[in-house]
Order: sequence, then C-alpha cells, then structure tokens
Amino acid sequence: MACTSTLSLYSHPQVRLRNQRLQSLALTSVGFAQFASLLTLKCRRTCRVRFGSVVRASSSVEGTRPRAAGSRRVYGQSQVSGPLSIAPVKQIANVVGPFAVLVALTFVIWKLVEKLLLPAPKQLKSSTVESQPPSQGLKWSFAAGTNLLSQLGAKIERQSKQKLNEFARELRSFPSIDMSGRNFGDEGLFFLAESLAFNQTAEEVSFAANGITAAGLRAFDGVLQSNITLKTLDLSGNLVGDEGAKCLCDILVNNSSIEKLQLNSADLGDEGAKAIAEMLKKNSSLRVLELNNNMIEYSGFSSLAGALLENNSIRNIHLNGNYGGPLGANALAKALESNKSLRELHLHGNSIGDEGIRSLMAGLSSHKGKLSLLDIGNNSLTAKGAFHVAEYVKKSRSLLWLNLYMNDIGDEGAGKIAAALKENRSITTLDLGGNNIHAGGVNAVAQVLKDNLVITTLELSYNPIGPDGAKALAEVLKFHGNVKTLKLGWCQIGAKGAEFIADALKYNTTISILDLRANGLRDEGAQCLARSLKVVNEALTSLDLGFNEIRDDGAFAIAQALKSNDDVAVTSLNIASNFLTKFGQGALADARDHVLEMTEKEINIFL
Repeated sequence: MACTSTLSLYSHPQVRLRNQRLQSLALTSVGFAQFASLLTLKCRRTCRVRFGSVVRASSSVEGTRPRAAGSRRVYGQSQVSGPLSIAPVKQIANVVGPFAVLVALTFVIWKLVEKLLLPAPKQLKSSTVESQPPSQGLKWSFAAGTNLLSQLGAKIERQSKQKLNEFARELRSFPSIDMSGRNFGDEGLFFLAESLAFNQTAEEVSFAANGITAAGLRAFDGVLQSNITLKTLDLSGNLVGDEGAKCLCDILVNNSSIEKLQLNSADLGDEGAKAIAEMLKKNSSLRVLELNNNMIEYSGFSSLAGALLENNSIRNIHLNGNYGGPLGANALAKALESNKSLRELHLHGNSIGDEGIRSLMAGLSSHKGKLSLLDIGNNSLTAKGAFHVAEYVKKSRSLLWLNLYMNDIGDEGAGKIAAALKENRSITTLDLGGNNIHAGGVNAVAQVLKDNLVITTLELSYNPIGPDGAKALAEVLKFHGNVKTLKLGWCQIGAKGAEFIADALKYNTTISILDLRANGLRDEGAQCLARSLKVVNEALTSLDLGFNEIRDDGAFAIAQALKSNDDVAVTSLNIASNFLTKFGQGALADARDHVLEMTEKEINIFL
C-alpha cells in the first residue's frame, strides 16, 4: 500500500504543482482581501474623525465669536470662512482614496488568477515544436559526438555541406589527402567515408584530430572492405578508445590494401591492444602499426607479442610513450626470438629499465630477422643497461639506427657502447644525447671514429662535455671519420670549445650539418667560427647558432665572412634567440643579399 501511494503522488506531478499554486493563490487572495478591508475601515474612521472635528470646530467658532460691527466683524468672518472652503476637497479625497486602492488590488488579484488558470505559453510552444517534423539534411560536428549545426541556422548548414562536399571531392581527386584538424566529427566522417568506397585514387588519407569517437568509426564498415587502393590510414588524435579499436579491427580483418595504420594518442588501453593483436593474427597486409602515446600496459604488450608469433608481415611497430615496463619488454623479447619480419622497434619512453633491457637484448640477439632500427630512448637505463645494449650491438649485422637518447648511461656506458662500435660496421646513426656524458665518454666515442667510416650522424646534445670534450672530438674529426651531421647543442663548450670546432672545420670535408645551439659562444665563439667560414668549405651547408648570447660584433664577423667567401656553401644559418640589435640584423641581411647578387646562391638566415 505504501508503494502504491508513493506512485500515485509522483505519477501526476503537474496536477500536484497546480494544486499547490491554487492553494497559494487562495491564501494570497484572502490576505489581500483582509488587508483591503482593514485599510478601508481605517480610512472611514479617519474621515469621520476629521469631518466631525471640522464641523465642531466651525460651529464653535461661530458660537463664541462676538457679533461686532465694522471692520473687526468682517475680518473675523473672513478668517472663519477661509478654512471651511478647503475642507470639502479633503473630505472627498480621504473617502475616494481607499476605494481606488481596493479596486487596484482587486484588478491585480484577478490578473494573477487568470495567468495561473490559463495554459502556460511554454507548454503550447513545446507541443508545437514537438509536432513539427524533424529537419532534413546533414549536420556535421566540430567536436566528438556533437551536432555542428544544432542552433546555427540554415546559412551555416549550407556552408557546412559545401565544406564536406569539397572534402569529398579531394578524396576522389588526389592520391594523398591530409584532412587533419578539420573537426568534422562523427557525422562528417559518415559523409566522407562514402567517398572512399570503391575509390581508386586515394592512397594516403589522414583523418587525424577531427573529434572522431568510437561511434564514428562505424562509418568505415562496408567501405574499407571494398576499397583496394587505400594504403595509409591515419586516425591519430581521435579519442576512439578501446571500443573504437575493436570496431576498426573487425573491419580491417577483411581489408587487403591498408599497409600503414596510425592510432597515436587515441586513448587506447590493454583491451584496444588486444583487439589489434587479434586482427594482426588474421591480417596479412599491414606493414606499419603506430600506437604511440596511448595507455597500453603489460597486458597489452603481451597480447601484441602473441600476435608477433603468428604474424609474418608486420615490419614496424611504434609503441613509444606507453607503459610497457620490464614485464612488457620481457613479453616482446620472447616473441622476437621467433619473429622474422620485424624491421623497426620503437619503445621510447616505456620505463623498461636495466632488467627489462637485458631481456629485450637477449630476445633481439636470438631474433632471426633483420632489425634495422631500435629506439630505446628515455627508458631509465644506466651503465648496466648500456652493457646489455653493447653486447647486442657487437653481434648485430643489420642495425642501422640506435637511439639511446635521454637515459643515464654516463661515461662508463658511453665507453661500453664505443667498445661495441669497434666491432660493429652497420650502425650509421647513433643518438647518445642527454646521457650525462662528460669529456671522458666523448673521447671514447671519438676514438672509434678514427677507424669507423660508417657512422654519418652523431647526436651528443644535452651532455656536459665542455671545452675538453669538444677538443677531443674536433681533433679526430679534423682528418678522420665520415660524420655528416654533428649535433652538440647544450653541451657547455663555450667560446673555447667553439674555437676547437672552428679549427676542425678548416680541414673537415664531410660535416654538412652542425648544431651548436645554447653553448654560450658569445661574440668570441662567433668570431672564431666566422674565420673558418672565410676558408673554402664545400661541405658545411647548415649552421645553427641559436641561444648563444651573440651580439652585434659576432653578427658583423659572420656577415663579413659570408661576403668574403665567394664559394660559401652555407644555405641555412640560424642565429635567432641571441642579443642582436637592428644593426647586427641589418648586417646579416646585407650579407645575404650580397651573396645572392654575386653568386646567385640564396642563404636562409633566421634572425
């Protein structure tokens, strides 16, 4: 019974609300009536008192005043008759006023009753809106799951349709289309996906950062299965999540053309990685898989590792910026022992640590394929971890690119890597930036370059090598090695270190790109480099001197060097973020114009 009564109370909320309003109205009406009656009664009493007092006052005056002849009698009558002439007007006002108030209150009460008893205008308006048929036409969204044109009017709707039609024409006309950041959302994707069905033109399409959600990916169902031309699909920056990954993978299982799938920063977790892994077991066309900056942990790594045991077509896996950890690295290591297809492994920023890297290097040492790129930067590796990496480097005959950026291997770790490089003749790009390497570690690496002609790119930025480290490196590079790109930004070499590098440039014939940013070179260091630029150097094409506290004197020296060398090969000079005034900037601009006029060579100078 209690339940029934409760339902009856809440089943008709509008009736109950109207009853409450009528009750409050009745109470209000009674209050107004009582107030009006009291006000009227008081006014009547006031009128009676005042009128009676006036009459009595007038009679008393006439009865007591002596009847005298002459001017005194006339004056007394005039004094008595004066007030009596105004009294009737006041009497009328005092009587009529309360009745006017009563009439006004009655009118207000009646209007309130009329307003409460009549149907509300909002209800009529809402019922009218509900009775209208839904508007026709496509309404695409700026953000995920929102209608772009819900309240923006017909004009904006037409403009939106025109935009979507333009996007669709692009998909039908060009082989490579970048539609990233257009913010067309789920509904826009449903419109555009139709242009991919049986499309024989578009080979690379980017829908990155468009507010697409898991619901929007259903637009590809029936489209990607029929498309045999599309090879690259980029959906990065869309928060499709695990549900979106499952939906997409169900579709890609039957796709035979897409070779590169990008789902970076897509809010994927372990469940999404598991769905992708199941798809990889059946899909034989995918070559490159990018899952950077997601939330994949050990479980997701294990699922992907299981897929590598069965998939023989995948070439590159990008898992940077996830949460694999040592256990995830261990799971991948076991899969790599049997996998033969993998060529690139990107594991930057996964907190693998020394133990995880030990397992991973063991798996790679047993890898039967030909891994050419290994990115293990920012993984909390120390000298101990560097030892395991060095052991793998000694054995590898296919590795071309090794990234140890932003670890903490120090001088000891750098020495171990250098020793391994003496036995390795395949690595062309070595990144040891941000590893707390000092002059001793750089000297060990430099000695390797005497006999190594394979390494062409050497990254040592963010290491406190100082002037001594610059000297050790410059003495070797003056006549040895084959380094074409040398990066020494934020290495604290100072003006003295710049002097050693400048001296090496007078004789070196290989360095094409030189990065010396943020080394405190000042004018002295800039002047040393300027003297080297006066010498014929056909190799150096790009010089970066940003953030070096260089002033006008240094700029003048560099400008003069560019003018005096007719055979200067520099095409890019960055001297931005220094302390140049308009005079130093003007000198460099004048030097640029001079070189263009005399040699017809254009130098891009960034100020």
